[in-house]
Amino acid sequence: MLVTNHVLSGAMIGAVVRRPVPAFLLGVASHFALDSIPHWGKWSSLDQFLRVAVADGLTGLTGMAVFTTVAPPGRRVTVAAGMAGAALPDIDKPCWLLFGFSPFPMAVIRFHSRIQDEARHRFPVEAVSAGVFAASALMLLRDGAKRGVSGR
Repeated sequence: MLVTNHVLSGAMIGAVVRRPVPAFLLGVASHFALDSIPHWGKWSSLDQFLRVAVADGLTGLTGMAVFTTVAPPGRRVTVAAGMAGAALPDIDKPCWLLFGFSPFPMAVIRFHSRIQDEARHRFPVEAVSAGVFAASALMLLRDGAKRGVSGR
């Protein structure tokens, strides 16, 4: 799944969970759950992958900045933790490209690779997921702010 969708689902987690460490850990778990759902992928070349990955990475970073900013002040760390945890397992891709290694043990790499169910025709899955995750995170953050949920 695109890292942007992992970030958006992490924002949802951070909007619901009250403390940063559980939000981070649930974010990591959500990453693997989402990657096991059939999604877009199977790039025909490294160039095609990089075109998508760079745009997606920048969109994900923008999403992290936006959702951290729109979160009520008392929830910002928890929302950021959820997003960071949800995105973390994909840090292996830039590490491979830039440094030639993954920060994860081989068992994690094999597991992460094995659970992927990707196909080129599934872009609609990514687009619908992004819309649902973004709208849900915004509603959860707005509702939490209205109720005065501080995260403490």
